[in-house]
Amino acid sequence: MRTDIFARLDREPEPPKIEPPRMSRHRIALFGGTLAFYVAIVVAVLVSSWLVTLDWKVMLFRPYQQWPEIHAFLDYYVVLGQRGPTATMVACWLGWRSWRQHTLRPLLTLAAALLLLNVTVGAVKIGLGRLGPHYATQIGSAELFAGGDIFPSGHTANAVVTWGILAYLATTPRARRYLSAMSAIVSLGVGLTTVYLGTHWLSDVLLGWAAGLLIMLGLPWVEPLITRAEAWIFTQRELLGLGRPSPAPAPTPAAPVTVGGPRTAVPLPQQDGGEIPVRSLAPEPVATGGAGGRPRAHAPHLARSERPPVTPAGSRRPPHADRTPRGGTAPARPVAGG
Repeated sequence: MRTDIFARLDREPEPPKIEPPRMSRHRIALFGGTLAFYVAIVVAVLVSSWLVTLDWKVMLFRPYQQWPEIHAFLDYYVVLGQRGPTATMVACWLGWRSWRQHTLRPLLTLAAALLLLNVTVGAVKIGLGRLGPHYATQIGSAELFAGGDIFPSGHTANAVVTWGILAYLATTPRARRYLSAMSAIVSLGVGLTTVYLGTHWLSDVLLGWAAGLLIMLGLPWVEPLITRAEAWIFTQRELLGLGRPSPAPAPTPAAPVTVGGPRTAVPLPQQDGGEIPVRSLAPEPVATGGAGGRPRAHAPHLARSERPPVTPAGSRRPPHADRTPRGGTAPARPVAGG
């Protein structure tokens, strides 16, 4: 018995197809606004503007010393932004969704979002090389190109993408609203927690929110690639023989008796126990003729009520010695003598 996910998919009823989100004008406008915000944050840090000054003020305020009673709770809460634990939890849920819905789209969408997150956020982290607050060397400096990797905040961007994918894949508008609000609260809390713990600048968190939101808004552009990847996976499954078992062939109906075909003798017992062929199951062949040697068409079968009346030939009365048949000559009677 197969226990892989494809076999479990086969045992579930087919669900209704869910249309993926499309890149509407509203979504394109949000994407453009978020991209402009992203670029503005990067430029503000590059030129060491007022945003960098605000970063230092928050860092020197040391929130973890101002409210030490919540430090233990926030140490656990920030795990909701770590890629490993959150991706595992969400992947388990989406794997169950794939099983129930007979589609790999939820898992493939999560994989595509995480891949985009790693590529885009990782490239900016390595390219700008900013140091974190605990490793800062000069007050008021942006700490760029120093070999760091904290700009933008990976915890914040991962929280936006990982929890936002649940809202993106929601099947009803009500569930999408609730899940969108939940993902916004979780990602906002994770970002502020990193500022409280002193592991990120405030500008890191702002750029992390923008980076995650850009990925979520741009996912409809990746939907055609996800569809092709799903079709390719199912094709490979069929080639490897892991698909649904082919249905049993339907029983072949008995061949109809052909007019003019071979005869089959029906054996009937004789009085002495032997068997002799009496008659054939197949009717006698119909004589062919007509122009060109083509077989004549059979007369259509008429119902009993449609058949014309047939006058029987001759009389049905039994013959009588003293009765003269119609149309005949009466035999001569002997003349009595005398």
